[in-house]
Formats: sequence, structure tokens, C-alpha cells
Amino acid sequence: MSILRNVSLVSLFGAALVSSSWSRAAEYPGMDEAVRHLDNEWAHIKFQVNDQDEQFKDLQALAIEAAAVVDRYPGQVQPLLWNGIIASEEAAKASVIHKLGFATAARKLFEKAEAIDKAGPGGAVAMSLGVIYYRVPGFPMGFGDNNKARSYLETALAIDPNGLDANYFYGDFLARRGEVDQAKRVLAHALDAPANPARPVWDTGRRAEVKALIAKIGHRTAGM
Repeated sequence: MSILRNVSLVSLFGAALVSSSWSRAAEYPGMDEAVRHLDNEWAHIKFQVNDQDEQFKDLQALAIEAAAVVDRYPGQVQPLLWNGIIASEEAAKASVIHKLGFATAARKLFEKAEAIDKAGPGGAVAMSLGVIYYRVPGFPMGFGDNNKARSYLETALAIDPNGLDANYFYGDFLARRGEVDQAKRVLAHALDAPANPARPVWDTGRRAEVKALIAKIGHRTAGM
């Protein structure tokens, strides 16, 4: 397995990132639309573009757009999060020697978002940091830290206990740690999350990943 092959933060954050409850439309007209565009383009690249080289090329172009949105709306959590999501997706698709650089850039963006709002939006800040910390290798190869990952992921799950992403990522973390029974329960709960018609590509793609992980765990335990 190549270093950081599985780093991918996904739209970690369900509908929360584009929720009107977190928007600042009056002060920043156009921000919600810009964030929604990043969300939709990310989902298309991740779930509908099959060639990895093409994915990486498309992500590089989207990263430029995301950085421009951050500059346009300074001090806002959602643009920082999406810039980080896209950087982490670049880490998943980049060559081995560049993976850690993209992951480090993503972590810095998430930390900036955390400094603005530790709990928002909808646990997305905590979740993003949790995923980075468990999917990046630990010292000396990287900055991964399973203790930090667990703390952040459990914080995110406490904020969004019924979220598709919150349960998927926590379940994935538990499975990787060998906590299989709890992982199965958490992943099954992920599939109970209501469908999100506003984000159909993400919703379908994430549910497919949950089901694939459940099947993988089942095959692994059956062979023990």
C-alpha cells in the first residue's frame, strides 16, 4: 500500500457545509453558491471520474478555484474546509513523494477553520482533522496520531450522531483499529441516515463506500 493512498476527506460534512444556518449570505453574497459549486465538482471528480490521472488534473484545477474562494471570503469556515477537502483528495491521487505535502496543506487549512469555530459546521472541523490524523502514517513517515484521531472523530459524532459521514469515518477508523464489532454497528447506523436529495452524487457514492466497507469487514472476519 502506498503512503497516504487512502487519504480522502470526502465531503466529510454532509449537508452542513451548505446549510443556511451556517451561511453568512447577507455579509458575503455568493459564498453559499461558491461553496456549493466546490462541493458538486468535488463529488463529480471523486465518484464519477474513473481515471486517476484525470482525477488529479481536475482536482488541481478545482484547488485553484477553492483557494480563490478562501481569498474572496476571508475568515469563513466553509471555504477553508473545502480548500482542505480538495487538498486531501489531491493527496489521495498524487505520487508518493507528494502525498504528504498535500496532506500537510490540508491539515493547516483545517486548523485555520478550527481556530475560527471548533464545533462547526455540524462537526465538520473535528471530523476533517480526525480523518487526516488516522489516514496519514505516524512518525517518522508522517504526522498521523490515532489518539488525536479518535478524540476528533468522537467529538464530530457527538455533534452529528446520525450523520452519514460522521458514522462512516468513525466506523472506518474503528475497523482499522481492529474494533470490528463496534465498527459494524456504527457503519450500519450510517446507512440509516436520511437520503440527501440536494447532494445526490455524494449521497450515492458515500453509501456505496459504507456498504463496501461492511462487506470487507465481513469477509475479513469470516476468514479468521
